[in-house]
Amino acid sequence: MSSFTYILYSTSLNKFYIGACHEDLQKRIENHNLGTFGTKSFTSIINDWVLFLKFDCDDYAHAIRLERKIKSMKSSSYIRNLAKYAELRDKIFNETKNS
Repeated sequence: MSSFTYILYSTSLNKFYIGACHEDLQKRIENHNLGTFGTKSFTSIINDWVLFLKFDCDDYAHAIRLERKIKSMKSSSYIRNLAKYAELRDKIFNETKNS
């Protein structure tokens, strides 16, 4: 089964959400928009999440390391630059590959 690190974007909140999964990514996004993860979940407050960026990871452990690394940057500018620059995506992907 594939593993992913994904970044969702909400236009109404103008915010990003970073997550990791080892299941059907489209279904995961649908679940975020349906509030399936509970009313206390950050993504449950709105239902306009769209996929902004995804990384196909080697395994779930890699997806989690990559998710944590992106979250640690605490920057929407950094996330926008990830989408814009392939070399930045490659760098962070490889940095987290075998940590």
